[in-house]
Amino acid sequence: MNVGIVGLGLIGGSMAKSAKARTAHTVWGIDLDKETMTMARMCGAIDGPLTEETLPLCDLILIAVRPGAAIEWVRSHAATISRSAIVVDLCGVKRTVVAGIAPIAEQYGFSYIGGHPMAGKERGGFTSAADDLYVGSSMILTPNERTDMQLLERLKAFFLDLGFAGLTFSDPAEHDRIIAFTSQLAHIASSAYVKSPEAQKRRGFSAGSFQDMTRVARLDEDMWTELFLDDADYLTAELDELIAHLSEYADALKAKDAQRLRGLLKDGREKKATAGGN
Repeated sequence: MNVGIVGLGLIGGSMAKSAKARTAHTVWGIDLDKETMTMARMCGAIDGPLTEETLPLCDLILIAVRPGAAIEWVRSHAATISRSAIVVDLCGVKRTVVAGIAPIAEQYGFSYIGGHPMAGKERGGFTSAADDLYVGSSMILTPNERTDMQLLERLKAFFLDLGFAGLTFSDPAEHDRIIAFTSQLAHIASSAYVKSPEAQKRRGFSAGSFQDMTRVARLDEDMWTELFLDDADYLTAELDELIAHLSEYADALKAKDAQRLRGLLKDGREKKATAGGN
C-alpha cells in the first residue's frame, strides 16, 4: 500500500516511522521544514517526498497538521487525490475538521474519515517521533452513516499493524466533548498551575506530583490555541466545572472546616477509583 503523510512532526513522524518499522508499505511524506524532510529521508522514515506525482499513487493519506491547515491542504490538493484513496486527518478536534473536509471529499469522490490517535509526548517535532509511540494506544475514528465497512476493516488492519491496541468509534461532537475533559482541560490546568511564583523556588522540594502536574505545560502554544478555540464551548464548560470544585476546597480551607475538607478529598478518591486509569 502507498501511504502519504502530510506533516512529519511528533504524530505524523511517528506514523511514518511506525509504518516503515512494522509494515511493508511505501511511505511518502511532506513537511514544511526542510531539515525535517532531510532527517526523515536519512533515517528511512519515508521512501520519498509526497509530491504532485506521488500523491495520486497513495491509497491512504494521513494528515497530521493543525486543523485549519488540514482543511486547507485537502482543499488545495483534492483534485490530485485518487478517487480510490482514503483520507484520514489526525487532528485533536473533530467537529471543525470533519465539517471542513467531508464536503470536499464528497465533491471529489474520495473517502474521508476523521481520526485522532490517543498518544503523544510533551515534546513535539520529528526528533521526538518514535516507531513505538502508538503501541497499546487507542485510535479514535469518526465514521458516519455513509462510511463503508470495508474501509473500516482496511483502516483497522493498518492501525493495528502500527501497534494500536484497537479502534474507538465516536461522532465528532462526542469526541470533542470528551477530549475537552480528558486532554484539553489538563493542559490548561497544568499551564495555570506552573505560573505560581513558587514554581521557580521549588528545587529540592518537588517530587512526582510536581512533575505530573507540570509535564504537559510544555506545549506548542500555537497549536493548542487553535485546538482550544475550536473546542471552546465544551472546554469552557469543563473549566467552569473545575473552577467550581476548586472553590469548594478553597472555602473549606478558609473556614478551617476539617469535616468538609475530608469529605471533598474522600469524594475525589472515590471518583478516581470509579473512573479508573493510572
